[in-house]
Amino acid sequence: MTNAELELLYDKYSGSVYRLAFSYFKNTADAEDMVQEVYMKLISADMSFSDESAEKAWLMTVTANKCRDTLRSLAYRCFCRSVALEDADLIYETPEESAVHQAVMELPPKYRIVIHLYYYEGYSTAETGKILDISETSVQTRLFRGRNLLKKSLGEDVCL
Repeated sequence: MTNAELELLYDKYSGSVYRLAFSYFKNTADAEDMVQEVYMKLISADMSFSDESAEKAWLMTVTANKCRDTLRSLAYRCFCRSVALEDADLIYETPEESAVHQAVMELPPKYRIVIHLYYYEGYSTAETGKILDISETSVQTRLFRGRNLLKKSLGEDVCL
């Protein structure tokens, strides 16, 4: 992979990789570190992709796997740190979007991650299942339960 190709992939997908990592860690520094790790893996793997969806799917899968591995590690659990959502440098279009995103970030991880991949990254339930290595039915169940939790925290008048 040439530097130009790598730079193009970084420009296209680093934001998505960062947001997915942030949804796991709820921490800017760890999410930025994860972006760096994912792109280092891309460089060392010397991947070539058939199309754009394969590029993004590979990056999202690697991000999810690396985030889960990191969260399971003893070092991370011993030195876990988080930042307030207001300090996370996330940009919102409207105040309502900020409230919704904050409510999503407060969900348990298994619901937060599928909601992020489905709504924020635009993956189908089948694609989300492949990325997270769970069945499509599990993704649908987690989406349903996550939406119900969001309705409880945001109020019934929110359209999800």
